[in-house]
Amino acid sequence: MKTIEARQLVKDYRIKTITVNALRGVDFIAESGEFTAIAGPSGSGKSTLLHLIGCLDTATQGEIYLDGENIASLNMNQRARIRREKIGIIFQAYNLIPVLTALENVGFPLTLLGHSQKEIREKSYKLLKAVGLEGMENRKPVELSGGQQQRIAIARSLVKNPTIVLADEPTANLDSKTGREILNLMKELNEENKTTFLFATHDPMVMERADRVVILHDGKIIEDNRNN
Repeated sequence: MKTIEARQLVKDYRIKTITVNALRGVDFIAESGEFTAIAGPSGSGKSTLLHLIGCLDTATQGEIYLDGENIASLNMNQRARIRREKIGIIFQAYNLIPVLTALENVGFPLTLLGHSQKEIREKSYKLLKAVGLEGMENRKPVELSGGQQQRIAIARSLVKNPTIVLADEPTANLDSKTGREILNLMKELNEENKTTFLFATHDPMVMERADRVVILHDGKIIEDNRNN
C-alpha cells in the first residue's frame, strides 16, 4: 500500500535575484512500513523533500499524496491538521521544549490533540520506557545527554501513532555508539508498529540499516536501491 507518493515534484527558492532549484521533477513512492534513507550531498534536496512530505513547506509544482490525499492542494490549516494527526518528525536539533520535563515533551503532541491527561501520561510513560529512559521522566532537556534527548524526540514522534515518521539527519549530533543504538531502536519500532520511516541522511551507518536507499543529486533522484 502506498503511504507516500510524489509526482513531478518541483521546489524553487528565490534568493534575491537568484532562483535555486532544490527539487527538479522528483517522482517518489514509499510503501507502508518502509525504512528508507534519502541520501546525497549537502544541497541535493534531501531536507527539502522531507519538509514537503511533512507539510512543513509547499511545492512549486507537482503533487504529494499521503494515504491517498493530495496535500499539495491543501491550505496551511489543513496541512497543519495532517501534520498533527499523521506525521511524526525527528529534527536534527531535537527541538525539545526546555521548560518541559521528558514526560511532558513526549506527551506534548497529544496535548495539542486534546487527549486526557491520564491517557497522555500513560502513553508517554510507555514510550519513555520503550526508548530506555524509564526513571528519567521528570528530567528537563538540559539535564540529559544528546543521545537521551534524541530518544525523547523519537518517543515524541511516535506518541500519536503516526502513519509516517520523518527523521532529518537523526544521527548527525551523536557519537557512533549512540547513533547505532538510536537506529536499532527506530528499526525495532518500525518492525513492531509497521510505521513508515523516512530519513534524510549522509551517514553510511543509516544507509546500511535502511531497507532502501534513494540517492538525490542536484534535486533529482539518480539511484534507488533496495538492500538485501
